[in-house]
Amino acid sequence: MNFTDGRTFNRWFIVISCLAVVSLVLWNTSIFFQHLKEDERSKMNIWARAQEALNRTPAPEDADLELILEILNSNTSIPIIHTTENGKVAYSSNINPELLDDDEKVQDFVRQFKAENEPIEIVLDEDQQQYIYYGNSPTLNKLKYYPIGLLLIAFLFIGVIYFFYTTTKNSEQNKLWAGMAKETAHQIGTPLSSLIGWTEILKDENVNKNYILEMEKDIDRLKTITERFSKIGSTPVLKVTDLVEATRHSFEYLQSRSSRLVEFSIIAPSKVIEAELNHQLYSWTIENLVKNSIDAMRGKGKLKIEIKEETRWVHIFIKDTGKGIEKRKFKQIFEPGHTTKKRGWGLGLSLAKRIIEDYHKGKIRVVQSEINKGTTFKISLRKI
Repeated sequence: MNFTDGRTFNRWFIVISCLAVVSLVLWNTSIFFQHLKEDERSKMNIWARAQEALNRTPAPEDADLELILEILNSNTSIPIIHTTENGKVAYSSNINPELLDDDEKVQDFVRQFKAENEPIEIVLDEDQQQYIYYGNSPTLNKLKYYPIGLLLIAFLFIGVIYFFYTTTKNSEQNKLWAGMAKETAHQIGTPLSSLIGWTEILKDENVNKNYILEMEKDIDRLKTITERFSKIGSTPVLKVTDLVEATRHSFEYLQSRSSRLVEFSIIAPSKVIEAELNHQLYSWTIENLVKNSIDAMRGKGKLKIEIKEETRWVHIFIKDTGKGIEKRKFKQIFEPGHTTKKRGWGLGLSLAKRIIEDYHKGKIRVVQSEINKGTTFKISLRKI
């Protein structure tokens, strides 16, 4: 068994142990409840016999009046309604007398008590019977809700364990992706250094300068990608940056390398709007969103970026005319692994969310989307 299997076993052992303890406590509580109910039934039988002896005419010769009265007065908690054969209240105990002035309320009490406990019959003579209806004592009523509270605590405890488990699992996955990103950056670095050397050699061989220029652009692009991957999992350095220029730079880079069937447009203030950014990661986010929009439009449609400024915030809207997103999936699309592409890994939007919300303390969300009409993403960042 490896380390992960051991931790999984420990989690399940804790959950099962907690359920076993809760089940045992509930079982014992149920037994305790039944014992109390039986004890109250025994007390009520004794009380009923004492009431029967007191009400009989003539009284039994061996009746101890003092003992009978002591038994009748000993009940201080169990609510009682003593009715005649015709259903009229002959006596009540531990119930507010004002509530018994209304016949409907009396019948409600009788039905409630009858549901809780079987009524006790008092036989005064062959032609006269009376009935004792009694409810559960306050202690028994409180104990009745104790298992519910215990179950809620158990479910809460299990929920905490589940939350801890999922959080730990997500943390492990984040570390794994961060490690893979850093390793990818490391692996790219070796051939990248080699390519830089080869371009210098080609310059000495009098190769067409346009070819070398294009190669250097791609090498610069690979450098940018390497820097981005190397920053995943680390706390990025944020610098005061012109957000308008950074957005426009990323937008224009993709515009020059995308299909001419996509109509690009950008609306931005003609002034500097400063924000604390990591330029590499921010441009990665813009590129991810733009690429997703182009894929959603299948390489043909309209794509617009609009920058709006408020007092404390600046908002970047990215709008496309693609296939749209169902409303119930507005949050789901930012989860790692969620993708609608056959060859996608489902990491682009989750990385974008992490870059904006975790690293830049901003917000990113879908503000509007209609099936076959398009989607609008919104990024919000604090201004300097």
